[in-house]
Amino acid sequence: MDPAKNLYTSPHICLIEVPEYGHISSHIFLLFAIFHHTVSTLGVQDTDLSVLHQTMAQCCKEIKETVQMLASRHKDIHGSVSKVGKAIDRNFDAEVSAVVAENVWDSPERQKYLSETIVEHLYRQGMLSVAEDLCQESGVVIDMSMKQPFLELNRILEALRTQDLRPALEWAVTNRQRLLDLNSTLEFKLHRLYFISLLNGGISKQQEALQYARHFQPFASQHQRDIQILMGSLVYLRHGIENSPYRSLLETDQWAEICNIFTRDACALLGLSVESPLSVSFASGCMALPVLMNIKQVIEQRQCSGVWTHKDELPIEIDLGKKCWYHSVFACPILRQQTSESNPPMKLICGHVISRDALNKLTNAGKLKCPYCPMEQNPSDAKQIFF
Repeated sequence: MDPAKNLYTSPHICLIEVPEYGHISSHIFLLFAIFHHTVSTLGVQDTDLSVLHQTMAQCCKEIKETVQMLASRHKDIHGSVSKVGKAIDRNFDAEVSAVVAENVWDSPERQKYLSETIVEHLYRQGMLSVAEDLCQESGVVIDMSMKQPFLELNRILEALRTQDLRPALEWAVTNRQRLLDLNSTLEFKLHRLYFISLLNGGISKQQEALQYARHFQPFASQHQRDIQILMGSLVYLRHGIENSPYRSLLETDQWAEICNIFTRDACALLGLSVESPLSVSFASGCMALPVLMNIKQVIEQRQCSGVWTHKDELPIEIDLGKKCWYHSVFACPILRQQTSESNPPMKLICGHVISRDALNKLTNAGKLKCPYCPMEQNPSDAKQIFF
C-alpha cells in the first residue's frame, strides 16, 4: 500500500489520504495495514485478494459518503444554532424604560394600588400563602371580607377539577335567586353533570338517577329539551351510554366548561371581572410594547422628541383585538374622533348622534341643522347618551 498523507488529526479520529480510496479515517487505515500484513503472511491467492480489495473499496466508499452526509448536517445545525443569539437580541430588548413614563410608581398611593392588584391576582390564582407574604412585606392590609370570597371560590374550583360537584351545588343552591337574576344556567348544568356522573355508574345507579331527576323540576320550562335527552338516555343504561346515540353526554370537556361557567357567574356575583386585571394589563402590554418600541425608535431617528410626551397618551392607536373590548365605543361621524368624557356623544331630536364638539361647531346663530337630515333644532335640546 502506498504511503499515506495525514490530513487532519483530533483526539478521537484522524483523516488520512490514501491514493486508491481518498480520505479515510485512521482506524480504517490501520485495518488496511493489518489486512495487508495478514495477506502477505498467509499467501492468499490473487483472485481472493481482488475480491477482498473490491469489498473493502466499497465499504470505504460508503463510509466516506456517510461522513460527508454527517458533516453537511452538522453544518446546517451549526448555522441554525449560531443564529439563536442574534434572534434573541433582536426580539428581546432589555431596555424598555424609553417607552415608560418616568416616576409612574413613585407615589405611595400608586404603589399601594399596584400591591393590591398583585395580591388580588394571587388570591384569584389560589396562591394564598404567596399573597399573605406579599401583604406582610409591602404593608398592604387586606380586609377579611375581601379575602373570604376568593378562598371559597378557589375551594370550589379545586373540587370541580377533581370532579366533585357537591361544593359547587351547595353554593349554587345558596345563591339561587341571585343567579336567576343574572339569567345564569349554572345550577341546572351542575345538576345535569351530576346526573351524567350517575349514568356512568351503569345499571346499578339507575334507581338513584331516577330519584335525582326530581332536581330538574324547577328548570323544566327553560331546559325542557335537555331534560328530555337526559331521561331518554336511561333506556340505553343496560347496554352502556357509550354505545348509544347519547354517548355525547359523556364528553370530558364538560368539566372544563363547568369550571368556566362557575368562575364567570361567581365573579359576576362578587362584582369582579372574569379575568384578572393584572393578567389583562400584562397581556395588553406584551402586545403594545413592540409597537411602542418601534415608534420610539422612529421618533428618535427623525429627532421629533416633542411628539410623544408620555402624559397618559399613546402616539398611535394600538389594536389589542376584540378580546380586550370591555365597553362600547362611539366615534363621531362628523369629526371622526372617538368620544370621551369631555366630548360625549349627543343625541339630536331627529335621532342622529354626533359628538359634543361637532354639535358646537355646527351651531350657527343659536340654531343647529342636522348634518344628515334637514331638520333644524335648538342645540340645547340635544341629550347626552351613555353607552
